[in-house]
Amino acid sequence: MHVQEWLETIPAVAVYALVGVVIGLESLGIPLPGEIVLVSSALLASQHGEINPYVLGACATGGAIIGDSIGYAIGRKGGRPLLAKLGRKFPKHFSEANIGLAERSFEKWGMWAVFFGRFVALLRIFAGPLAGVLRMPYWKFLIANVFGGILWAGGTTAVIYSVGVVAEAWLKRFSWLGLVLAVLIGIASMLILKNRAKKAAAEATARAEAGAAAEAAAVAD
Repeated sequence: MHVQEWLETIPAVAVYALVGVVIGLESLGIPLPGEIVLVSSALLASQHGEINPYVLGACATGGAIIGDSIGYAIGRKGGRPLLAKLGRKFPKHFSEANIGLAERSFEKWGMWAVFFGRFVALLRIFAGPLAGVLRMPYWKFLIANVFGGILWAGGTTAVIYSVGVVAEAWLKRFSWLGLVLAVLIGIASMLILKNRAKKAAAEATARAEAGAAAEAAAVAD
């Protein structure tokens, strides 16, 4: 069953709670489809008056901020052994290459990595725990976390809700032609994002291998 179809079967209060909990757990460091749930819920709100988009956005924002803060506390307490443990449990997401990519982002951008990381699936999972592991001052983390959470969760809800309202009226006018066009645009966007993700992962792996080779050569000398 599609996420949106399943969401239609549960009460509005449960949708709010589900969005807050899933996004909170994802921000805490558990790989969950927070963005998919948020987008599906916002789209559902545009078609059903029972779901208030303002309440939905507030729940998503609260989950994002609270989850990231808990992840920060866990990362600060657990340190690097925590990353190794997560790597064993979630090797696809917490691989050495992904952790290295996230660390370089934090070293280069600092608190901006937390802010902009909210908009990138990989960094969204890493941001809280990794900021804690790297001992980022909490006040810096909190500022980036709050503003990033508000802009990502609130902004995503507002944009998807508005697009859903417009799309529904548009599709009623143009029937199947509009639906086909929307599907084609969605498929094209998915393929582009998937290709970019593969390139980014390949580049990260290449850099990690190059770094390991350089260290091995230095030790050999």
